[in-house]
Amino acid sequence: MAAKPGERKDQILQVLARMLEEPRAGKITTAALAAKLDVSEAALYRHFASKAQMFDGLIEFIEKTLFSLINKLAEEEKSGIRQVEGIIALLLGFAKKNPGMTRVLIGDALINENDRLQTRINQLHDRLEATLKQALRFAAGEREITADLDVSAQANMLMCYVAGRWHQFAKSGFKRDPMEYWEDQRKAILSNGVFRFGIPASG
Repeated sequence: MAAKPGERKDQILQVLARMLEEPRAGKITTAALAAKLDVSEAALYRHFASKAQMFDGLIEFIEKTLFSLINKLAEEEKSGIRQVEGIIALLLGFAKKNPGMTRVLIGDALINENDRLQTRINQLHDRLEATLKQALRFAAGEREITADLDVSAQANMLMCYVAGRWHQFAKSGFKRDPMEYWEDQRKAILSNGVFRFGIPASG
């Protein structure tokens, strides 16, 4: 039985994501993608107007998945600090489970593609940073952290940490686990006084 249009589109995106998981994957061409799917390039263009539209589909999947999980976390977790911890762990865990998507998140897979795609990823990073800032503000409101802490600066630092772990994971050929050291680093970042009540750690 032939795949339905929606199923075929999903299949194309799944194969594209798998191709991005190859450590030495360079620029992926529609010809190579079509060969992996055992179809013609024309068949690809019946489902996507361009390769950029295929990457749009991957970015849309990332956005929907991440924010669905983040929203669920925010509804269930009543501690702002725990929300921050949960969001960071979620972002690192998503990369670990989706190596190919990590190359999209750091923009590595978008080099020489439509500039609009990198702009969209930049906007996604901004949204994630804003989400971290919102959780920090909630923590301040709950007196988990000092009210005069610069939440914008701290949210930016946390997002830089996440992006750095993503980058290290991708550039290591997916050998460096993005969750490596997270437990110790979580304590250093969030539990030793850097955030909590704004009191610097002693020593």
